[in-house]
Amino acid sequence: MRTSTIVFHILCFLLLVGCCSHRAHARKHYKFELREAEYTRLCSTKKILTVNGRFPGQPIHVNKGDTIIVDVYNKGNYNVTIHWHGVRMPRYPWADGPEYITQCPIPPGGKFRQKVIFSDEEGTLWWHAHSNWTRATVHGPIIIYPKKGSSYPFPKPVADVPIILGEWWKEDIETLYYNFLSSGGDPNISDALTINGQPGDLYNCSKEGN
Repeated sequence: MRTSTIVFHILCFLLLVGCCSHRAHARKHYKFELREAEYTRLCSTKKILTVNGRFPGQPIHVNKGDTIIVDVYNKGNYNVTIHWHGVRMPRYPWADGPEYITQCPIPPGGKFRQKVIFSDEEGTLWWHAHSNWTRATVHGPIIIYPKKGSSYPFPKPVADVPIILGEWWKEDIETLYYNFLSSGGDPNISDALTINGQPGDLYNCSKEGN
């Protein structure tokens, strides 16, 4: 066999191995764009900080043992970090989210790539902003399925329906936060409790989008 033919086959083999290796280590990528969006609740409209314009934010679906990459773009008006609540992040706390503890906040106009390592977690957790009270509107569920090739320790659910309990203030969240800090008193009680971002039927204008 000619030398050129042998070299050609070796190169093809290395290319194939490289492609397989890349696929084996492929990771899910998410883009989180922090920006203000108008939302109407309780008969009034205000701007709130959101991820990708959604409130609550988008669910993250992973399997036990996965690692994901989240690119966070801060197009809002305040410093923000994103925390992965309940995720252990073994030996990699640098993208865990608590500002001025494990990382600096992401300034307006800034970007930060976060690697999120799911080690032994399984079930439902949540992600949220970790700066002041921005978590009031910047949050979403993390749904962690069993490791690929394994099963649930109970019959497989027919469907996943995340239920997110929250609060809604008619007042601007940052204004509320700084007012109670300056007064030294308790913050104002929320105007409504919410389920998946919506007030219950007992509140005025409780239909979806109102």
